[in-house]
Amino acid sequence: MMGGFRVRNLGVGIFCCLSSLLFGQEFSADWISTRVQSNETSTPGKIYVGKDKIRLEPKESGGMAAMGGVMIVDLSAQTSVVLLPQRHAYIETMPGRVSQHTFSFFRPADIEDACPDWQKLARKPGGSCHKVGHEMVNGRDAVKYEGTSADGDTGDVWLDTKLRFVVQYKGKNSSGELRNIQEGSQPGSLFEIPPDYQKMDMGGMMNHPTPPNP
Repeated sequence: MMGGFRVRNLGVGIFCCLSSLLFGQEFSADWISTRVQSNETSTPGKIYVGKDKIRLEPKESGGMAAMGGVMIVDLSAQTSVVLLPQRHAYIETMPGRVSQHTFSFFRPADIEDACPDWQKLARKPGGSCHKVGHEMVNGRDAVKYEGTSADGDTGDVWLDTKLRFVVQYKGKNSSGELRNIQEGSQPGSLFEIPPDYQKMDMGGMMNHPTPPNP
């Protein structure tokens, strides 16, 4: 069942599990993730959710974030790009590489019956998922779910009833939540590639490492 709710943090994996955002509530928020075993809390990342696009600004060290990477996901076109402000460049995926099916964790089609969407993500059959009921999360109404993978990993997830989006999760190794949620239309420029940015490929990026900050 959905890989035991093995969600990743916002910097990388959060954004391999989002469903169709068409006609969804637009908002921005901070994302906080915590490693359970060490109780280490990450620096907040920023998420902007438009009607069918997402902008992710991770603040973690390492990976794309170390290069100032900002991810923009376009669910209508099923593409994504990573902006590299330090280089005035961007990297994009091929059309169809960003599957709406793989994005069905953070915004399932039906927040009152999310288990079917999540169970499609299971790496192995045999897990379970069930709806617990409505609870308040940081002053907002949410629907809580509990799940167990075929491997025995467990996790809890809360879906905001207005945003139709995961606002909190708790797993064996990590947890996370949205804070400082601001509802409202998001500027279209957030989801566009700046006109002065040049396209790069991964090979070009590796051959031209980011210079250290002075």
